[in-house]
Amino acid sequence: MKVTVFGTGYVGLVTGACLADVGHDVLCVDIDQKKVDNLNAGIIPIYEPGLEAIVKQAVQHGLLKFTTSMDLAVQHGELQFIAVGTPSGEDGSADLQYVVAVAKTIGQRITDYRVVVNKSTVPIGTAEIVHAALTDELGKRGVSIPFDVVSNPEFLKEGAAINDFMKPDRIVVGTDSEKAEQLLRELYAPFNRSHDRMIFMDVRSAELTKYAANAMLATKISFINEMANLAELLGADIEKVRNGIGADPRIGYHFIYPGCGYGGSCFPKDVKALINIARNVDYKAGLMEAVDKVNQAQKSKLFTYLARHFGNDLKGKVFALWGLSFKPNTDDMREAPSRVLIEALWAAGAKVQAYDPVAMEETQHIYGLRDDLKLVGTKEAALERADALIICTEWKNFRAPNFDMLKSALRNPVIFDGRNLYEPDRMASLGFEYYAVGRGLSVVRR
Repeated sequence: MKVTVFGTGYVGLVTGACLADVGHDVLCVDIDQKKVDNLNAGIIPIYEPGLEAIVKQAVQHGLLKFTTSMDLAVQHGELQFIAVGTPSGEDGSADLQYVVAVAKTIGQRITDYRVVVNKSTVPIGTAEIVHAALTDELGKRGVSIPFDVVSNPEFLKEGAAINDFMKPDRIVVGTDSEKAEQLLRELYAPFNRSHDRMIFMDVRSAELTKYAANAMLATKISFINEMANLAELLGADIEKVRNGIGADPRIGYHFIYPGCGYGGSCFPKDVKALINIARNVDYKAGLMEAVDKVNQAQKSKLFTYLARHFGNDLKGKVFALWGLSFKPNTDDMREAPSRVLIEALWAAGAKVQAYDPVAMEETQHIYGLRDDLKLVGTKEAALERADALIICTEWKNFRAPNFDMLKSALRNPVIFDGRNLYEPDRMASLGFEYYAVGRGLSVVRR
């Protein structure tokens, strides 16, 4: 099938590459000529395991192309995917200007039937806005051309997006058009072979499904962090509690890992957007507001431990930081807990020596050159002459360090672990002062 994808960000690039990988003829569109040239050369702008190889192979086979030409884009695909950004406004609302701009672009150029597929995460009612924008542009041209607008939200986890797309647990499609449904079934047939993963519903329900899914996962994270904070005060160990409740199949183990807060491009933005969506229909989303509030507070947790340990005197201190991205297997720094911590340390007069396997360049891009930020090439180099170690991201190569080396490199044998990678008893036996999240009253009393 011929497919056009507007937007070569995270969702657009993964969608285009995976569709091309199974044999569809995909044209991705972006307004940035340099980015398009790089993509046609197999150079991708984001880190996602497996994505670069798929892009290069699809480009070589002629199944994936990139362009800045809107005329070519609209002419190419019977299926026109909108996968552009929907950044948050100050009130948490999603900015639809780029989505509407694409809709107008399509309306100005179509000559025969098209299915316009909203892949971006958009507020409920966006399909109607897109439909109106297309209709308005066709009216200006004085023509009547059939089209359908479909909601097809993505459920990709950063760091596992290729597997999520290739082996989806569900493919949600919102449409009331039999023709559009038939085309979407054909498009996704290669990903839908072992059993039917496609779930069809009305458009508004599909739009809400995306927000509801992310809000539920964010709620689980904030819930376990709330329990972790309570465990500290009660002298309980949240990791034991987690195992106890996770054994219940109604709860499960997914997304109940305590830590220093969630980040990324989806959960923070989507929770805030859902709060705003509720407000617009005169409903107070109290649970979502609490989820967001707990998460914001949790991002300051490590700094609270640090300030308490060092008697609120961090000026001139140097801290080793392992992990910058908001989660492993990505270079995404959006809403990362590390950023809240780093900026608080700077405000207190401290310096940071940081290492991350893939997010160093992105960190440099965000903060530039600073005397109080040193980005180093190995996790060991970050430790040299540091007053303590802080862990913000649970990368695999942080799980089993050489603790003798770690202890000798640090000025003080202190670890502040925002991801609960180690066992407190073992750390104590090795001579470390160890601060973890929700692992008992000893942390609070130190």
